[in-house]
Amino acid sequence: MNIDSFIQALEAKHPGEHEYLQAVREVLSTISDVYNEHPEFEKAKIAERLVEPDRIFTFKVPWVDDRGEVHVNLGYRVQYNNAIGPYKGGLRFHPSVNLSILKFLGFEQIFKNALTTLPMGGGKGGSDFNPKGKSDAEVMRFCQAYMLELWRHIGPDTDVPAGDIGVGAREIGYLYGMYRKLAQENTGVLTGKSLEFGGSLIRPEATGFGGLYFVREMLQTAGIDIKGKTIAISGFGNVAWGAATKATQMGAKVVSISGPDGYIYDKNGISGEKIDYMLELRASCNDVVAPYAEKFDAEFIPNRRPWELKVDIALPCATQNELNEQDAQNLINNGVLCVAEISNMGCTPEAIDLFLSKKIIYGPGKAVNAGGVATSGLEMTQNAMHISWSAEEVETRLQQIMSNIHAQCVKYGRTEGSSYINYMKGANVAGFLKVAKSMLAQGVL
Repeated sequence: MNIDSFIQALEAKHPGEHEYLQAVREVLSTISDVYNEHPEFEKAKIAERLVEPDRIFTFKVPWVDDRGEVHVNLGYRVQYNNAIGPYKGGLRFHPSVNLSILKFLGFEQIFKNALTTLPMGGGKGGSDFNPKGKSDAEVMRFCQAYMLELWRHIGPDTDVPAGDIGVGAREIGYLYGMYRKLAQENTGVLTGKSLEFGGSLIRPEATGFGGLYFVREMLQTAGIDIKGKTIAISGFGNVAWGAATKATQMGAKVVSISGPDGYIYDKNGISGEKIDYMLELRASCNDVVAPYAEKFDAEFIPNRRPWELKVDIALPCATQNELNEQDAQNLINNGVLCVAEISNMGCTPEAIDLFLSKKIIYGPGKAVNAGGVATSGLEMTQNAMHISWSAEEVETRLQQIMSNIHAQCVKYGRTEGSSYINYMKGANVAGFLKVAKSMLAQGVL
């Protein structure tokens, strides 16, 4: 397989879909050697079939605001690959949502879900609707209108959406309520539900918790203790909150959070009531972190990102491509030991190349942030069995899943003749092989 010609042909078919093409190139460039060792993959055109979604639903979502004005947003669901289980992936409500972003997220989800070893395929969806500043009634009407179109195409054994940016417990509740009314059944068709109607304990924290379990495993493998290390985190939502909570429990010191307005540097560490305050910031409609500085006498740096700080560990927790080549160079110059994406595709390709070339411990999002979807999978299991596990049971299973993912990455990511582990290659190869062999076994579909 010639990667460049493959991508050129794909770009001609899907011009302008930059995030999607970036995700495809990253995966194919790391699995090409393994792919070429298996002529049966090429014969069955596994790559060509894998990079294209099974189907994409695009629909209008008309809804009425509190003033009686009609609005029309676009809704999407990308069902990417279900070779190992029902489509599984979040819904994102944000003005930036477009088909390229959802295809990149859905493509990444295939391999992320495969790494968990749970029976889940890859999918993604969402809308360009912005829930910020909307009343509960407006969000409810939008969610009901969105589900009115989507409900026929999802189900507990078909496609199981979850939350993502802009879709939390409130939105999941409204979406699930409408699905239940339309389908006339109570099933585990959505994850991230409230505990009162089928949700799982520690689901809101799971992505951040899982990310820190993975980071600790990477550091231990390199002979480094996470205790006492300083950590820069971006974002201030669920993912950043979970990451800051678990990092603090592990004895590390988190010194930053960030938002669209800039970042906070708190040299004393973000812990205790400061982590609790992150929930207040997230619940506000302002989408800014500056109030933290005033409340806790910390430093606020406007319109910049925390990757210029001197820290041991950097954890992107916000959105895609949030850490670029210059940010990577700044971190390396400041002696960073480890960079791990708890956001999806948090680093640009140039930043990743720099980390790999300098032998910096780097963890890709599809492995590091798999704890969120893993816990969603555990919620599906609880729903199917009509039981509820304790927080301790869920967290024990989450730790084991993240440990297993790390072991897979090490197995396929070791660099010959070196102790350095290329976790990006390891994650991609491990996830790809599971999906490719499943596709091969099931025939050309």
